[in-house]
Amino acid sequence: MSSRTAGNHGPRPEDHVVVLFGATGDLAKRKLLPGLFHLARAGLMPAGYRVIGSAPAADALSTDAFRKHAREAVAEFGTSQPEGPAWEEFERALSFGAADPDDTGPLQTAVREAEQALGGSPRRLFHLAVPPKAFPSVIAELGASGLAEGGRVIVEKPFGTDLASARALDGTIHAVFDESRVFRIDHFLGKESVDNILALRFANGLFEPVWNRDHISHVQIDVPEKLTIEGRAGFFEGTGTFRDMIVTHLFQILGFVAMEPPAVLTAQALRTEKAKVFQSMRPLDPAQAVRGQYEGYRAEPGVDPRSDTETFAALRVDIDNWRWAGVPFYLRSGKALAEGRHVVTLGFREPALRMFAVDVPDTTNELVIDFDDPGRITARFLAKEPGPEMNLGEAEMVFAYTDCFNTAHALEGYERLILDAMLGDQSLFTSSEGIERLWEASAPLLENPPPVEPYARGSWGPDAVHRLVAPYRWHLPEGG
Repeated sequence: MSSRTAGNHGPRPEDHVVVLFGATGDLAKRKLLPGLFHLARAGLMPAGYRVIGSAPAADALSTDAFRKHAREAVAEFGTSQPEGPAWEEFERALSFGAADPDDTGPLQTAVREAEQALGGSPRRLFHLAVPPKAFPSVIAELGASGLAEGGRVIVEKPFGTDLASARALDGTIHAVFDESRVFRIDHFLGKESVDNILALRFANGLFEPVWNRDHISHVQIDVPEKLTIEGRAGFFEGTGTFRDMIVTHLFQILGFVAMEPPAVLTAQALRTEKAKVFQSMRPLDPAQAVRGQYEGYRAEPGVDPRSDTETFAALRVDIDNWRWAGVPFYLRSGKALAEGRHVVTLGFREPALRMFAVDVPDTTNELVIDFDDPGRITARFLAKEPGPEMNLGEAEMVFAYTDCFNTAHALEGYERLILDAMLGDQSLFTSSEGIERLWEASAPLLENPPPVEPYARGSWGPDAVHRLVAPYRWHLPEGG
């Protein structure tokens, strides 16, 4: 699994026909179409490719209208403007084919024409950028039409809402696609800094020997968001922060932080080690969880005035294995909080014997991994202040991507993962076994959730989060 930028071309995918279901929707506009153009401009798309937009007939576009839609999306959200030979080549690769459950003819025609234009036997990749309720019908369309044969499918979160629904969804998908062709996408895992967690641990003898319960007292995975639900009540009311963020994103980051060294750096080896972490998770204890709801949430359009949906979730996770027994993992995420950050903090134990008569700040002896783009890693420790006395002060060493590497052409999460899906590399994608195990461990909390506690917008959540992590403190806010 290699990091790829425009200046570091990894293996190039075979020729592909990429079909975007939900091509007129928000995700395609903000991420997928700009991302595909960036891949093309960086020389990372296949030598031969076609991108087919698809939607129900009621929302269908002509090919010319789809090209105009793509141009507007790239102009507004892309890293490069849609102009010059690169755009002209990409635009020529775009077409549209409508698909309804009872009529997939236009899409079949569009795929057939694209494959004929490419020649040979190009691969097919289907990206389901559609609401979860549409997954079964789209999967069924692909199976019944024969389009799924030999193709791969990218599935967007949420991957169910509990164990039963996750198993039902996996059953629906596996009726048409075997697991080797299923890519459950989590854009968090496409970040360069998530790869760097693996590099930091396994490429450096400085860290791996101390990455365990003998030296680490606790771990925090903290992903606060400043945004509110932003008019997404229809989705959020039936989901909440725990299902939307903790199960889908933060548990996956936990898997990379806590996994054992894989025998080799391959997709199967990485997925196997992550699965072992999930198998070792204790069932979540509702008494070790905090649910919150920002003030004013119930007045949002589309929200039930008596809603118990949490916009904030924090919890303790325990992993019962030789490496992590007794080390609490604290996870936190929520809407309308003070900052938008993506931080993993490892707190190291104090020395067995304290030689210095000073109060040691509780922000020292930390390794802080900021996995927001472009990312940085900070080691915080105590050092002697200049002068004749043995006075200690806080110090830090910082690795920042922007200071050490040229990140101008680095891939965003979606871009990296779409490229990996075309290559058939499942390293950064969640397996059905892994996601079902996470829902299984989550069952006690889902079945007996604590009541939501109100919190002010722009705060760090309910006051109970501080009791949750005691005797430690949250790394964020920094210096707080």
